[in-house]
Amino acid sequence: MSFEIAEAQLLRRGVKLGDIAEIVHSLQIVYNSELTLEECLDSVKAVLHKREVQYTLFTGIALDELAEKKLLPEPLQAIMEADEPLYGVDETMALGITSVFGMIGLTSFGYLDKVKPEIIGRLNDMGEQIHVFLDDLVAGLAAAASARIAHKSPKANDYQSPKQV
Repeated sequence: MSFEIAEAQLLRRGVKLGDIAEIVHSLQIVYNSELTLEECLDSVKAVLHKREVQYTLFTGIALDELAEKKLLPEPLQAIMEADEPLYGVDETMALGITSVFGMIGLTSFGYLDKVKPEIIGRLNDMGEQIHVFLDDLVAGLAAAASARIAHKSPKANDYQSPKQV
């Protein structure tokens, strides 16, 4: 039941699971040329089925929506409206999602948070809605789903050191 609620909340905020799967695919296709978008979508769904991920998502979306309605106490309301760069709580919550699948998720999240590809960038640009948490949570979902795929890859244990140039 909670998976359906989480998916519905994402849709209500303009995020389709397929949007997240596209990011996962772009992260992992360089390591697995046969990876399909469907496999990436399955991985996103698997991550979203985790209760701790759902709770994090519910909390972040609720805070974004409360900020839009100007229902947060000050100074939090002003911090959310400005999307203060030093706030960091949004990234901290997203890192909770990425930690489910280890360091690969953490490094992928850092990359996504910096580059802000596709839906993450659109959410970050705010518009009329506040997405202080949601852009980072979507990046966290994508990073965790990507890490999940990496861990399941048959090549996961075949470490090769970079060639010396």
